[in-house]
Amino acid sequence: MTQQYTAPSSVSPSPGYADGPRLLADIGGTNARFALETAPGQTGLIDVLPCADYPTLADALRAYLGSPKLLAAGVGALRHAALAIANPITGDLVRMTNHHWEFSIAALRLECGFETLEVVNDFTALARALPHLAAAQKQQVGGGVARAHTPLGLVGAGTGLGVSGLIPAGDSWTALLSEGGHVTFSPANETEVAILQFAWRQYEHVSAERMLSGDGIELIYRALAHHTGHVAQELDAPEISRRALAGECALCDRAIETFCGMLGTVAGNLAVTLGAQGGIYIGGGIVPRLGERFARSCFRSRFEQKGRFVSYLAQVPTFVITAEYPAFLGVSAILAEKLGS
Repeated sequence: MTQQYTAPSSVSPSPGYADGPRLLADIGGTNARFALETAPGQTGLIDVLPCADYPTLADALRAYLGSPKLLAAGVGALRHAALAIANPITGDLVRMTNHHWEFSIAALRLECGFETLEVVNDFTALARALPHLAAAQKQQVGGGVARAHTPLGLVGAGTGLGVSGLIPAGDSWTALLSEGGHVTFSPANETEVAILQFAWRQYEHVSAERMLSGDGIELIYRALAHHTGHVAQELDAPEISRRALAGECALCDRAIETFCGMLGTVAGNLAVTLGAQGGIYIGGGIVPRLGERFARSCFRSRFEQKGRFVSYLAQVPTFVITAEYPAFLGVSAILAEKLGS
């Protein structure tokens, strides 16, 4: 079933772009989010389409562009589009890591009739959004104060684990084209060593993404059950999280706590790697749903747990991104740069 959010019913605010509305998209491994930007800072007609419902990305695009509410709004042919996608972009051919879609950027542009089609990594786009987040669109966890004109770090767990950073470049920023989610997982205590040993039975290489993702929560849960002598039930990540938040299952709660600790270590690694004294931002679909459970978890203590660098990291703030569709801010900025406006 399609989830829908509708901003203004009209897509013709004044003043708008002279060459018409621009298509923005954020393509994840689970959902594809689409919107129209009619003027700088004015985005509406947002739809969220499940990727599994469409054989190809072009099919999902056509479904959005042909939706009744776009037709009712009188939206005609679109000239410019920008897509953020959960995948490295290294050339014209894109094969998604966590979904079966693959496509040629040039062919997709022609098929959809766009004059301009920018395709970028989703966390590159999300990184570009960070300076544009309002205070109400992020929540600080722990202490620290951001230092101006210093790098920002970004990490987010969802279907996979996204990592990026934003580096000051004069009056602008440069977003890193990172695939840091695929670094080798590093355990920080004996329990995590046991979890890693459990994972090695199935995977030759255990990346950070293997643990810090929806599948990772399920893996942590099964590994903890094995480690503690419990019988693991057939639970998916949303149910593990639900039971943990409801206080219904101690093992599920421990799995979530372990996940938060592992994320703290990865976020702290990113902070010292980038010198991200402007702050570390947490995106993705999992953490915002944990709410206060994340805020009172061991995340922040694990973030600062870096031996001689405890004092350094204590000064670096960490923020959970709470904006509903933050990547649209980033793809909008990238497309505006491409078009010169």
